Amino acid sequence: MSEDVLIDKRDDGIAMITLNRPDSLNAMGGKLMPMLAQHLADCAADRAVRCVVLTGAGRAFCAGGDVKGMAAGRDAVAGDADGSQHSPASALAAGVEGLRRSQRDTSYMLHTMGKPTVAMVNGHAVGAGLSLALSCDLRIASDRAKFGTAFRNVGFSGDFGGSYFLQRLVGMGKARELYMTGEILEAAEAARIGMVNRVVEHEQLEAETLKLATHLASGPTLAYARMKENLNRAETCDLPTLLDQEALNMRLSGMTNDHREAARAFVEKRQPTFTGS
Repeated sequence: MSEDVLIDKRDDGIAMITLNRPDSLNAMGGKLMPMLAQHLADCAADRAVRCVVLTGAGRAFCAGGDVKGMAAGRDAVAGDADGSQHSPASALAAGVEGLRRSQRDTSYMLHTMGKPTVAMVNGHAVGAGLSLALSCDLRIASDRAKFGTAFRNVGFSGDFGGSYFLQRLVGMGKARELYMTGEILEAAEAARIGMVNRVVEHEQLEAETLKLATHLASGPTLAYARMKENLNRAETCDLPTLLDQEALNMRLSGMTNDHREAARAFVEKRQPTFTGS
């Protein structure tokens, strides 16, 4: 039986994580989400991993929630393995906490992990699948990719951070339009409005993504972590608070071996070799 999520840690510091339920367009059923969370936690802790690329197997990046599974279990009363039943209130509380934990371990981890994360969008990224792509630092899309919130089509409000990320990328008005209409966008339009960073020919998607990921993985890892901390703090704080944060992180990054190597390389007119230390 195949794994629902695959990981390939390459010698160049790139960890390629592949959602691997192609028969369901990589919908978030089976063990996909807990396995994704496990691999992301492992990548965050592994100093040999310097860039994470997230993609999907087959024709899709991720189709979001497993709607067929939801429909099959919609009328079931939540219960334990031993057959004991939960009250509606306790079932709701358990469901909310489980979803919160999954969101923290996936979308939030992709957004805050102290190393670059790249979504390689090979096909449809819809619903919570779109949210996962948006939570990455960068998005490289195939010209065959399609994007949509899709939650309204199944009577859902949305999860995994999409409402947070989308309006910061495309603006409040456009984000509300996309959520409320469920419109599916072609890759070129997604790039035009700022939802993705670039679109490439489908046959060149992996090569172009790995070219970018290799460049990122060869960079100053500790400085990337502090860049992300600054950028994430800037999303919610005022300017004086951000300036304090930038001052701290600037001085801390100036104490790294990578900064000293870069300064020497500048004087010696050569490319620096960063070690992430």
